[in-house]
Amino acid sequence: MKTFNSLKKLAVIIIAMIAFTSCSNDDDNSTPTPDPLNIVETAQSVGDLSILVDAVIQAGLVDALTASGDKTVLAPTNAAFTAFLAAKGFNALSEVPNDVLTQILLNHVIGGANIPSSALIGNTGYTNTLADGPNETKLSLYYNGTAGVVFNGSAKVETPDVSTSNGIVHIIDKVIDLPTIATFATTNDALSTLVSALVYADTGSPTVPYITTVSDATAGPFTVFAPTNDAFGSLLAELEVSALTDIATATVDAVLLNHIVNANVQSSGLTSGEVPTLGGPITADATAFTLTDGNDRLSSIVTSLVDIQATNGVVHVIDRVLLPASE
Repeated sequence: MKTFNSLKKLAVIIIAMIAFTSCSNDDDNSTPTPDPLNIVETAQSVGDLSILVDAVIQAGLVDALTASGDKTVLAPTNAAFTAFLAAKGFNALSEVPNDVLTQILLNHVIGGANIPSSALIGNTGYTNTLADGPNETKLSLYYNGTAGVVFNGSAKVETPDVSTSNGIVHIIDKVIDLPTIATFATTNDALSTLVSALVYADTGSPTVPYITTVSDATAGPFTVFAPTNDAFGSLLAELEVSALTDIATATVDAVLLNHIVNANVQSSGLTSGEVPTLGGPITADATAFTLTDGNDRLSSIVTSLVDIQATNGVVHVIDRVLLPASE
């Protein structure tokens, strides 16, 4: 009987020990999960983004990038920053003027939205960054998700979808410079014939130095009505020629001037009536969103491809080439 009581006491002790161990494990499992890092803290935790962190601090953007609210950040690697600084003739980040650095960094931030890579893959289009353009506009950003995800034709996503407490980060392999009209003309394949026309017109004399002008961030600003490749194809059929080079450079020059306005006019500022292009007046219908040249030929503005904002002007895509008025 005495042995039985001893065994009983031992069993009670063992059960108590098991219960204590179980409670201890439960306490361990209830340890609170750390709060997620914000954008700046996330960048600080990634060694390959240290120059980006230094740039954010130098430009005074820490508060903006730690503030709550949705934002998508394209984060260049250290190698990307090093290459960018060298290309711009800087020996160190500290040599970059803060106002310039601020706009370059803001050109990597899309405000008001957390955009996952799944929304970009397989798609192309434009969005706006927080960088400033002319006349209180915001600069555009072209994304192409048909082969990976590339921004403005150069910066490719290396590591997508890094989640933070106040946005989403995509790590990219190049710094995205402030875009010019040339940036958007050369990165969108649907405008390749327009680029060819600009290059061809430049071979004539005298002519506007088109490529130099649209590539110059300090030029303008201009408004460019940009015909699509299909629009140029229709023009060649209309003129019964097989290539742009079958047309005199002086004629191509005159045609191109009919698509340029010496002002930055976004679609919201387009009014019905005469529009003074560099090649002569055309007529706009702001309600129908159309342009009519001096030969009563009608061109529609492509509503999904307007307000493509660069540092030196804005681009609106149109579906028909505008011709100078016949004499």
